[in-house]
Amino acid sequence: MHVCVLGAGIIGLTTAYELTQRGHQVTVVDRTAPAAGASGGNGAQLSYSYVQPLADPGIWAQLPKLLLSPSSALKIRPQLDTHQWMWVVQFLQACNAQQSQKTTAQLLTLAAQSRAVFDALRERENIDCDFAMSGKLVLFRTEASFAAARQQMVLQKQLGGATQRAVSASEACTIEPALAHQQEPFSGAIYTDSECAADCKKVCEALTQILISRGVALRLGQDIQGWLQSGDKVAAVSLANSDQISADAFVLCTGHNAPVLAAAAGVRIPVYPLKGYSITVATDGQGLAPKVSITDSAHKIVFARLGQRLRAAGMVELVGQDASVQARQIQTLQQATQALFPDCSRYTDIQPWAGMRPATPTGLPITGRQTTGPRNLFINAGQGALGFTLAFGSAVQLADALS
Repeated sequence: MHVCVLGAGIIGLTTAYELTQRGHQVTVVDRTAPAAGASGGNGAQLSYSYVQPLADPGIWAQLPKLLLSPSSALKIRPQLDTHQWMWVVQFLQACNAQQSQKTTAQLLTLAAQSRAVFDALRERENIDCDFAMSGKLVLFRTEASFAAARQQMVLQKQLGGATQRAVSASEACTIEPALAHQQEPFSGAIYTDSECAADCKKVCEALTQILISRGVALRLGQDIQGWLQSGDKVAAVSLANSDQISADAFVLCTGHNAPVLAAAAGVRIPVYPLKGYSITVATDGQGLAPKVSITDSAHKIVFARLGQRLRAAGMVELVGQDASVQARQIQTLQQATQALFPDCSRYTDIQPWAGMRPATPTGLPITGRQTTGPRNLFINAGQGALGFTLAFGSAVQLADALS
């Protein structure tokens, strides 16, 4: 079968790879280079075991501060966009214990599948991507947030998650000595020794070369204009240069742009961009750079070691399609990184970046064919901040659905 995959981020490339593994002929189309979007500078953490959804019951108590505080990690800039408001309403509806537990269970299953597939792929293809099973510490600033995290840890254990343990602040500093120099106290942490980190952009670049070697056609720099439909199927996708690509099936993996293209085919999907930022600094070979991945839950910032670099990423902004790099947010990231790891780097070159993470209100991605729309159009989108973590498992689910 000839399958046209729209999107060359980590979701599109893993989908294309999985389809070639199953013997399909594949064409990949994207308006930019591979990993030019949300995959290029993401948080680099592979959170296979700690998957607490953003839509959590605790959001309600935090809502006034999250929306009104100028230093809030969550910002909403209201748009004249019904899609934004519908997404926010659905998100708040999902912020309940029952939905959060259901989402956690499904994400843990998908993450475990994704881990197994990525492990096998790295061994089979010998991918160089700064991969490390470094473990992860999730820091909590208050005793109340630490207590809630311990409850989430118990839930994840009951659902079959990896072994985790709650540790005191002093124990966390023993696990990761670089934390001993941080300037803001914390109450405790959840430690998972099996968590990993890797450079998502390097994975995308390696997958691109593998796909080319397998004869996959890459149509990059091509703006997608719309669909040509025949009956209840898509016959072809039309490009800006008046070219057309025909295929037996089409897979939409265009991230936060997926809803527009899906709607043009009569399919409505609740995916909205959550804008995030990152900086990447050289560790200068210094011993005070963390080796363990760190998540600062209060500030919604994650830190991951990538060889001789440290990636800091975070924040959640609902600001429509504005992908510009805001200097104030980058400054906040740099200040947070220097406060936590003051002697990690000289901080002279911080490589600022911003990306749009496509998320569903619940946090569960959309994979497969929808009940409306053409019967040969499939969706693989909405992985949110867990895009890198869930990409390989999502690709398997998509390929299963297509089969």
